[in-house]
Amino acid sequence: MKLGVFLLAGQFPGLTEGEALAGAVDTACTAEQAGLDSVWIAEHHFITYGVCPSAVAFAANVLGRTSRITIGTAVCMLSNRHPVALAEETALLDHLSGGRFALGVGRGGPWVDLEVFGTGLARFEEGFEESLDILLAALEHGRVAADDKRSRFFRFRPVPLVPRPATEPRPPVVVAATTFPTVERAAVRGLPLLLGVHATDEDKRDLLTHYARVAAQHGHDPDAVEHIGTAICHIASSRADAQAELRAAMPEWIRSGVGGYVPLSPGPGPVRDPRAYVEHLLAIHPVGTPEECVAHLRASARSTGIGTVLLMVEGTGNPGRTRETVLRLGAEVAPMLKITGVR
Repeated sequence: MKLGVFLLAGQFPGLTEGEALAGAVDTACTAEQAGLDSVWIAEHHFITYGVCPSAVAFAANVLGRTSRITIGTAVCMLSNRHPVALAEETALLDHLSGGRFALGVGRGGPWVDLEVFGTGLARFEEGFEESLDILLAALEHGRVAADDKRSRFFRFRPVPLVPRPATEPRPPVVVAATTFPTVERAAVRGLPLLLGVHATDEDKRDLLTHYARVAAQHGHDPDAVEHIGTAICHIASSRADAQAELRAAMPEWIRSGVGGYVPLSPGPGPVRDPRAYVEHLLAIHPVGTPEECVAHLRASARSTGIGTVLLMVEGTGNPGRTRETVLRLGAEVAPMLKITGVR
């Protein structure tokens, strides 16, 4: 089983933006020191839930500070980005990192980002598939165009991708999915899924069962695809202590951060009771002693078939406690999973 770290660079109460970013970089470097497999960074705009607006730029910085670990984006929002520019950046980091960069992409949300960056609500509602295909064509073929009748959101003559990726047939690309339509778009193309922290094991099984059916219909072997799960993780001397630390910090961070979302589509923005949401996360994720985390991760892997899990370890808002959890994951959790297996 492979364990990685999922970073939000959240600005918890009492932290400055710089402290949140510095803490995330330190956590990424600590993950390599601890022997974990990967680090993935989220990107957000105009909210304190996460203060990293460019997952690619963050990844580039951390790739320059590390030598072994895979660094990925979780995720770059295709509704806000030009897919050819993102392909160029991916190819560049593929070369500079020696193949240690992985690209995670997602549809994003109907937020004010679309207005600010000029892509518009229609790109979110109807343009994800076209953006994804242009991105993949550029990475896989080294040349791309958008000049036929199928192109709605892009129109440009053929251009070469310079540089072309060093990794063959292309660098890894994963798709964040929370709904069946997005699962289908990934399955049609044989791309792995990145599943969210809110999903229970039952939710994940439903999504993966649907993925397998659609992928097989389009000529892809679903058993050959390595999907990625995400989970909240915090380690302490007891489950009660670990839960108490997260309960003390996470609700206010979620309330203030998510409350900053500004929707473009009609209707209210996201409404979620922070305390209830934290309780939901505590109930379904590995929070507690190392032994309890091992047992939880092993059971979840057996239930879902997912062998790679990214752990969100920043939930206390305390960089010191985050670092301690990462080091204990490397020393006390990951070895047990690799020794005993999950089958």
